[in-house]
Amino acid sequence: MKRYLLAAAALATIPHAATAADLIKTPAAAARPPQRLSEAPIYQNPVYKGRVSVMDGRTLWYPQYAQRVRLVEIDACELPQWAIDPTWVDRDRQKAPSPVPCGPLAKAWLKRTIGSKPVECTVLAYGNDGIPQARCTSAGRDIAVDLLRVGWARVASPYSYNSQYLAYQQHAMAARYGMWATYVLDMNEWRRKAVDKTLDRRPIADFNLIVERESEISPPFIDARKKPTRTDR
Repeated sequence: MKRYLLAAAALATIPHAATAADLIKTPAAAARPPQRLSEAPIYQNPVYKGRVSVMDGRTLWYPQYAQRVRLVEIDACELPQWAIDPTWVDRDRQKAPSPVPCGPLAKAWLKRTIGSKPVECTVLAYGNDGIPQARCTSAGRDIAVDLLRVGWARVASPYSYNSQYLAYQQHAMAARYGMWATYVLDMNEWRRKAVDKTLDRRPIADFNLIVERESEISPPFIDARKKPTRTDR
């Protein structure tokens, strides 16, 4: 009898003895209360802020991030690319139309637009080369709009849904601003066909590409249906 009483007293000192015994037979995962699964986190588009350097007419460099960013939805002449001035008046004294450095001019206008002001770029997509494509503003203004307004950039796709960009481009084309005052090769065609893409590229190389162009993005001139006469290399 005494042994029974001692055993009963010992069990009484163990809190929830029955529960403890049940836990031995119950898997730990089942013993835990069910956890509510949290929703997958929603990541915002990356945003870059700060001073930039201008690499070309559509590309910025953030030194603090060591990151290139391209202006989304627009395109511009590459730095080695040349266009042609169609106002070839004195053909007796001038053997060929004057070349126009559309790449450097696009870069110069972008630098002028930004100046020393900080730039904020919100990434919207990534190019095939992995470079972020972003909507960039400076002092509250869309930088791409300024380039389109002066004619040193064009809407990247003819099927763009951005009516504001298209309106600025149409105005620049009608006014013959920037590259719209020249014969200029479609940038994608230039990238595909140009063999020499160095900064030492001579204008005659692009003159010959324009002669053999597949697509036409320049506005109609008086002689729009006639391609420039090819000159000797």
